[in-house]
Amino acid sequence: MIQNLPVKSLSFKSLTIEGWSRAAVQTYWRIPELRLGFDLGAHPWEFMGTENWFVSHTHLDHIASLPAYVARRRMMKMEPPRIYLPEHAVDTVDKILKLFTRLDRGRMPCELIGVKPGDEIELSREQVVTVWETKHTVPSVGYVVWERRKKLKQEYTGLSGDQIRDLRQSGVDVTEERRLPIVAYVGDSAPAGLDNCPAAFEAQILITEITFVAPGHRKEKIHKFGHMHLDDFLARRELFKNELIIAGHLSTRYSVKQARHIVERAVPDMLGGRLHLWL
Repeated sequence: MIQNLPVKSLSFKSLTIEGWSRAAVQTYWRIPELRLGFDLGAHPWEFMGTENWFVSHTHLDHIASLPAYVARRRMMKMEPPRIYLPEHAVDTVDKILKLFTRLDRGRMPCELIGVKPGDEIELSREQVVTVWETKHTVPSVGYVVWERRKKLKQEYTGLSGDQIRDLRQSGVDVTEERRLPIVAYVGDSAPAGLDNCPAAFEAQILITEITFVAPGHRKEKIHKFGHMHLDDFLARRELFKNELIIAGHLSTRYSVKQARHIVERAVPDMLGGRLHLWL
């Protein structure tokens, strides 16, 4: 396998979280078992087989590799991918791909799908993605991946199999849909964007930014430019019901050693062992 970019990997239950994220450099995440990824700031060669990508916003460190990804799939004779991105950006990105077609002399086949807060995207019978508004310096969104299942309605749980069968045959709908938030993804956002989505605090896995961690950095300025500080996490400690919290997108002002030291000193229990710094 060709390895053209750094990729970290973490296994959690039945899922694998892969990727790399550094503020102003590049951000890309993938969960192969769900057949989807988040953001295209760069694109590792081994991610090419994943056909669904959800872009949070259009800053270059989150979208710059979209043309390369599309061109590679075409070159390898793979089906055109589906790219979900904020709806305001669809026409502009389409024009960019057409310009690359002129430069590259190769087609850029893909499906660009605009999304807005409140949208619901059905990927399969078992999998739905919802969209919410985050807060950044350009329009930005977050995504929640839900697992949905049909369960017997509570009022029928005491019935026998034959009774349930008879109800079904008479036209009664004996089941209801239940949803479980599996993964929530926040690209770049001020803390108000995270607060906009209660399900983000309930998802089994939360992937989010934590751009600044040093105590001396001014949080009002950080929030103004659409980012989060470690103190924003501490202020919401009781809200996080997630089983795993992956925090990436660290500022390049910090070395890996420095960032780890600051966070581990401020949060010695790492939120009960749930907080994982992506360094």
